[in-house]
Amino acid sequence: QVQLVESGGGLVQPGGSLRLSCAASGSIFNINNMGWYRQAPGKQRELVAAMTNGGLTKYADSVQGQFTISRVNNTVSLQMNSLKPEDSAVYYCKLVIATWASGPRDYWGQGTQVTVSS
Repeated sequence: QVQLVESGGGLVQPGGSLRLSCAASGSIFNINNMGWYRQAPGKQRELVAAMTNGGLTKYADSVQGQFTISRVNNTVSLQMNSLKPEDSAVYYCKLVIATWASGPRDYWGQGTQVTVSS
């Protein structure tokens, strides 16, 4: 019913920038909340940025001022600037979506690898 497709990951040098996108499609009635998470090897998945459908945003302390979450229609993006090696991880989007057939539930993207290395 709902599909999320992530794109934009890759290899970047320290100090560089990447923009991740998460495109939602299907029988979407409303996107309530959205977030970007990351998981590095051997570590727990952590929330890095979140936004409500009203536009309120929240960032992890470690990325405040460095990452920006945004939304255009059913695509949620994460602009990542001044990247550091410690930002390397698999990044996942999570959207809370209500469809025409059901109430809000979590949908996850497939994950995209971000590697920051010289």
